[in-house]
Amino acid sequence: MHGGIKMKTILISIVILLVFYSSGFAQTLEDRIKLLEEALKKQEQTIKEQQKLIEDLKAEMKQAKPPEQKEVAQPKETPAPVGQEPEKPSTFEKVKEALLPKEGEPKKDILSYQVGGATMRLIDLSFDGIFAAGTSTATDSQLQFLEGGDHDPRRRGFSVQNVELSFSGAVDPYFNAEAHIVYLIDPIVGDTRVELEEAFFTTQKLPYGLQLKGGLFVTEFGIINSQHPHQWDWQDAPIINTRLFGPDGMRGPGFRLGWLTPLPWYSEVYFGMQNANGETMASFFANQEFFQERPVGGRPFVPGQVKSLNDLAYLGRWVNSWDLSNEVTLKLGFSGTYGPNATGPDGQTLIYGADLKMKWRPVNNFRGWPFLLFQSEITRRNYYADSFFLPGTNGRSNIILPKETLYDWGLYSQLLWGFRNNWATGIRFEYVSGSGYDVNVDFATGTVQYVSRNSDPFRDDRYRISPLLVWQLTEFSRLRLQYNYDRFKLPGWRNASSVWLGAEIMLGAHAAHKY
Repeated sequence: MHGGIKMKTILISIVILLVFYSSGFAQTLEDRIKLLEEALKKQEQTIKEQQKLIEDLKAEMKQAKPPEQKEVAQPKETPAPVGQEPEKPSTFEKVKEALLPKEGEPKKDILSYQVGGATMRLIDLSFDGIFAAGTSTATDSQLQFLEGGDHDPRRRGFSVQNVELSFSGAVDPYFNAEAHIVYLIDPIVGDTRVELEEAFFTTQKLPYGLQLKGGLFVTEFGIINSQHPHQWDWQDAPIINTRLFGPDGMRGPGFRLGWLTPLPWYSEVYFGMQNANGETMASFFANQEFFQERPVGGRPFVPGQVKSLNDLAYLGRWVNSWDLSNEVTLKLGFSGTYGPNATGPDGQTLIYGADLKMKWRPVNNFRGWPFLLFQSEITRRNYYADSFFLPGTNGRSNIILPKETLYDWGLYSQLLWGFRNNWATGIRFEYVSGSGYDVNVDFATGTVQYVSRNSDPFRDDRYRISPLLVWQLTEFSRLRLQYNYDRFKLPGWRNASSVWLGAEIMLGAHAAHKY
C-alpha cells in the first residue's frame, strides 16, 4: 500500500473521530445545563438511598450475636407455609442489590453523547495485539507460500501478526454498529499496512426472527473465515482457508439476512450478497494485482464488471446447535458460496463445505477449566475456468486455453484440551488436495505449457501437523507455543519444520463473539 493511501486512511479516521466527538457538544448551552441538573438530582437521590441502607445495616449489626458465639447449622430453606408471608430480605441483601451489578444487566457506556433527539453510545472499545517469534527450516521466501495467510507468522525472527482497534455500540433501539481497523507489518519489506477490516450495522427489531447486517463484513462461511485472528486457537489459519479465501479471508461490502427458525433447537439460516471483486475475493473476480501473485491454476486474469445480479457473490449457510447434556454442546453447519471468477465472462466459482464443533465443560468447572474442544471443517472449490483467446501479433502465436474445471478441497481437524486452570494443549491435522492441471503462459512467445498442480504451492498436495501449548494468563493475555510440520510434493523443496512462540494482549472490552 502506497504511503499516500496510508496517510489518507489515517487522516480520514481522525476526521471521523473528530466529527463524532464534536457532535456531542453541538447542543445549546441551555440544554446542557438542563441535562446536568437532571443528572445531579438523580445522583443526589441515589446517595440518599445508599446512606439509608448503610444506617439500617449498622442498626442490624448492633443487634447481631457476639462474634465468639458459635453458629448453629441452619436447615435448608423450605417454602413458607400457605398463608404465611415469606421472610423479608435483610438490609445486607438490599445493599448487595443496590451496589452490585445484577445478572444480565447491560454494561455501562464508555462514552455517551446526546446528539439532537438521540444518544450515541460507545459501549466497547478495545485494542488487541498479536505478536510472534520463531524459526523454520524453510527460508523466508518459502514461508510466504507455506504460511498463506496475511496474519500468519511468515518469517524467521519476529512478526507483528495483527493489531486490531475495535469499536462497537448501540446506535439506537433499532441498530448496533461495529468497526474494526487492522494494522500489520509486511514481514518481507517491513511496510506498515492499515486496513478497514469491517464496518457494519445489524438490526435489533425486525420481526419473525429476522436480522439484517449491512456494510463491510467477513463472509460467514464456516467457522474460521468468520473469525478474527484473536479468536483462533492456533496461531495461523488452516491451509485450505488461505487457498480458497485468500490471505486475508473472504469479506466485502454487501448485506446478510439471518433468520432464526422456529425449530425446537437453535437453528439459523443466512443468505447474503457481496461484491465479488478485490483481493479479499480470491476465488471470484479478485483483482489483477492478486492474480500476479496467486493466479488460480496459472490462468490469465480477465477483468470483470458488474452488469447484473449474476456478477455478485452469494452466500447460503445453515447452522444448528444442540445441548446434548448439561456439559456437552454440539454445533453443525453447512455453507455454500457462488459467484463469477476472473477467467472470462463464463467463469464461475462454487465453494461449499461443512463444519462441526463440539465442546465439553463440566458443570463444576472453575472459570471455564477444564474443557475439551473439537473443531473440524471440510471445504471444496469447483473453479469453472472460462476459455481464453489472445490473437498473436508481431510473430507471437495465438494463445488459446479451453474451458476447464479445477477442483481443490481440504480439511482440518483440531482438538484442544484445557487440562488445568489457564493451561491448554492441543493438536491440529490438515490435508489439502485437488485435481486439474495448471498452465504456464508465456505472453512474449504465445506458448502454453500444462504442468502438474504439485508445482503450484497454492494447489499442491500437502498435509500439516501442529501441536500447541497455551498459557492463558488472564482473559486479557495469553502465550502460545506451536510447532508445524509441513509435508508436500513441491519439486526441489524439502519438508519443513517451524516453531512459533506467540504473545497476545488485549486492552478494553471486545464485543462478544458467537460460540
